[in-house]
Amino acid sequence: MHVFYTPDISSDVYVLNEEESRHCTKVLRLGIGAQVYLIDGLGGLYKAEITGESRKQVSLKILEVQKEYHKRQHHLHIAVAPTKNIDRLEWFLEKATEIGIEEITPVICERSERKVVKEDRLAKVITAAVKQSLQAYHPILNPQTSLSAFLNSEQDSVKMIAHCVAGEARQFISDVIKPAGRYTILIGPEGDFTGNEIERALQSGYKPLTLGDTRLRTETAALAACFEVNYLNR
Repeated sequence: MHVFYTPDISSDVYVLNEEESRHCTKVLRLGIGAQVYLIDGLGGLYKAEITGESRKQVSLKILEVQKEYHKRQHHLHIAVAPTKNIDRLEWFLEKATEIGIEEITPVICERSERKVVKEDRLAKVITAAVKQSLQAYHPILNPQTSLSAFLNSEQDSVKMIAHCVAGEARQFISDVIKPAGRYTILIGPEGDFTGNEIERALQSGYKPLTLGDTRLRTETAALAACFEVNYLNR
């Protein structure tokens, strides 16, 4: 099944952009009459047929449309500190997209070793995972922000912060959430959140979480939280 991401689709005919057209004809070697699938990132899954093709332009006719394809009843927003090794963050984005996530925000914390991310590169990783896993909904990638700014932003959701401070009262995700809800989970950098950051989060209404007895890497913790939320909403 060949899938193309077409966020601007609006009628029963569509022309792939030059990059996707080249991939279609030169890499996949598809020609006139071949059938493919299109996703608009907003829940639409389209079955289409190639009606015209060249190296720079492939024309398609829409045959079938499914709206709200595999729509989830919950909304998961993970705000995660970018890892020093950017490959680890990209790995999380890929796997979280495959499992199911609606929104991601890179947050810069006091102990963050990486202060800047290339959002266009991260968006491409997400898009590739959307196509690979046939997700009709494209996760939102928000611009990076400071943790302070994020804590001051309005979050219409159950808010949680996962940290590793021993001796502090913490709950499991299953103790905090109910199915079919909206959730925001904060995941800190290598070295964890500082005490001041945790205190500010708690004052902002975030519930303290534990993800288990072992110390997890940032990207592992974020993926564990993603998996558990989806498991509880299965």
